[in-house]
Amino acid sequence: MDDLTHVRQVLWCGFIVGLLFGAIAQRLEFCLTGGLHEWWGEGKPRRAAAFLLAIAVAVAGTQAIAAFDLVNLDESIYRQRGFSWLLVPVGGVLFGYGMMLARGCGSRALVLLADGNLRSLVVLLSLGISASVALTGLLATRRLALVEATTVASDLPSSSLPGLLESWGLAPGLSFGVPAAVIALAFAGHAIFRMGLKRHPWQILGAMAIGCLPVAGWYVTGVLGDDDFDPVRLESLTFVAPIGDAIQYLMLSTGIQAGFGVTVVGGVLLGSLIVSVGTRSFELRGFRNPWEILHAVGGGVVMGIGGALALGCSIGQGLTGVATLALPSFLAAAGILAGAALALRGPLRVREQ
Repeated sequence: MDDLTHVRQVLWCGFIVGLLFGAIAQRLEFCLTGGLHEWWGEGKPRRAAAFLLAIAVAVAGTQAIAAFDLVNLDESIYRQRGFSWLLVPVGGVLFGYGMMLARGCGSRALVLLADGNLRSLVVLLSLGISASVALTGLLATRRLALVEATTVASDLPSSSLPGLLESWGLAPGLSFGVPAAVIALAFAGHAIFRMGLKRHPWQILGAMAIGCLPVAGWYVTGVLGDDDFDPVRLESLTFVAPIGDAIQYLMLSTGIQAGFGVTVVGGVLLGSLIVSVGTRSFELRGFRNPWEILHAVGGGVVMGIGGALALGCSIGQGLTGVATLALPSFLAAAGILAGAALALRGPLRVREQ
């Protein structure tokens, strides 16, 4: 790819990252929604354990490339010096509830669409449009006003766990090395031994491979995209804003440029489709009743707005963001789990129709 510009290299690499994610997620049935439903509802922790192991690998890899000064994670959206103490967790709750209502997050909807699930198309359209409305459309000014009113100004070196530890006097090298090692080892050990993932070696390999993909995303945008005159924004795997961007790109491609996230979305669709056709699992499936349509539309809308408020989704904040050890990402991830719990239990639980 030496003859390509750095921007084209980033776009092609983003497509490859998405291709791998789609193929592995299709084969592995990688999904936080399904994992939580099986774990909390049926006592089967296998898929939830795979997600936890992917986080462990992502944390270790992300902090490793930061330690070698390949990327500056403080330039990412997750480590902003100030963040909304209200909208980040509330957005996480909304996203978590929406993903259970829609029976899958944005990344899972992409994978299922490539498997022939037409219900996921409705989820994706609802998610992408509502996210764009909240980020750049009718609700954008109100969202920004709420962000400004509830933003906490931080005096930390960065709004992250390493920044917090550094402010307490821990040496800079130890401030990210210690928490990264503790979290990665604790999550991996719990997933493999306590949650029983050791009985599923292919799940272990697949989860570890997915955990490497956010690291690849940071490297692609932070190293290949590094240019003094035309720098590429530092980002990695996330799906709320990119799904909205992909819909806009389909309509306005002659007037706007595709970004890293758009090519990732395209790669996920193709990678999942290749595996689906190759394993003969592709089958057109639709809605069984009108209630399923309402769940798909409602879940997509709530996910889109919630993801916009939380600055990410179950992948964007729960995997990629947590891997940066950003404090807002831990808040958002906690909110997503709380929202999922509300949808599975209590008076607000989602009832199957």
